[in-house]
Amino acid sequence: MNKSSPYIRYLTSLELLKSKSRVRNLDSTEDLLLNSIMLDDSAGRSIFVGDLLKLIILGSQATLHGRLKNLKTLGYVKLVTQKDARMKRVVPTSKAYHRFEAFSECMKRATKAA
Repeated sequence: MNKSSPYIRYLTSLELLKSKSRVRNLDSTEDLLLNSIMLDDSAGRSIFVGDLLKLIILGSQATLHGRLKNLKTLGYVKLVTQKDARMKRVVPTSKAYHRFEAFSECMKRATKAA
């Protein structure tokens, strides 16, 4: 009998979670942007729109700006204007934290089943 690996169980659990969601799934660029925002946030680093637009490996500035706008519209981030109104800090919302907690629960279940 071939048992699936914990990672495959995690991916399966994640797909099930996403399929039950009433919110549209993020595309790969939005997912990577949100991951980047959450990593910086968890490290205590402020991240600004301009910082994200420099992540050329994820796409052009226009693409990244559009995806960031989508994340804001979906409620995963908010943009906070700084003293210099041209600079906007990107802050994850409770919805983003909830998403990552749900993913963490999927991982816990997948590794427990091993």
